[in-house]
Amino acid sequence: MSRQSDISALLSKADAQLVQIIKEYESSLHKQTIDATLRVDIKNYCENLRSVLDYLAHDIREKFCSTANPKSRFYFPILPDATQFASQATQWFPGLQAACPVLWSELERCQPYQAGQSWLSHLNKLNNENKHGALVPQTRQETTRVEANIAGGGSVSWNPSSVRFGPGAYIGGVPVDPRTQMPVQDPRLTVMKTIWVDFLFDGIGVSALTLLKEALGGVQKINAAILPYT
Repeated sequence: MSRQSDISALLSKADAQLVQIIKEYESSLHKQTIDATLRVDIKNYCENLRSVLDYLAHDIREKFCSTANPKSRFYFPILPDATQFASQATQWFPGLQAACPVLWSELERCQPYQAGQSWLSHLNKLNNENKHGALVPQTRQETTRVEANIAGGGSVSWNPSSVRFGPGAYIGGVPVDPRTQMPVQDPRLTVMKTIWVDFLFDGIGVSALTLLKEALGGVQKINAAILPYT
């Protein structure tokens, strides 16, 4: 029996959760600390997205894998390479490749070893670590960039943490003050200093908010690709 109504409800719930997470995320950036509520909300959000994938796996197996052992455990396949995918997917979904080769190809196409699909392995890691240990911590990262636009055309940009100006340095004909590491005020230059602030999932090293958004879009695409066959 199709679980699509439950899948639709989970995706709608995740969409609403993401709106709330974004608000809490921005508040945490301002406070420079991760609130426990945000971490729990992220945990629940990731679990809902994983549930969508496993519901799809159940629909696939019930429709196309009549020889499968009903007592054996299985999951939506998330494998690190093509060899392991072929082996594990055959075990979890016996007969699927012959019964519905297009659907088999869809499962293979979304695997994390495929280009642009690394988000799936990150989502899987978050779910596994959240369930079996403490909530995955996020580390705060600041990146500063300075850009100087030169009157008449042209610009120069640099990262202050990796560039150090000494005496006699000029940008667009304007001297740089070694004490401030910034060009002195001059009508020939327009200087902008931008600070990007983000939280990264520990052990993954990717932007937390970017991954959460990408995961929702990715699961929605997987569902849309599999739905016509289930």
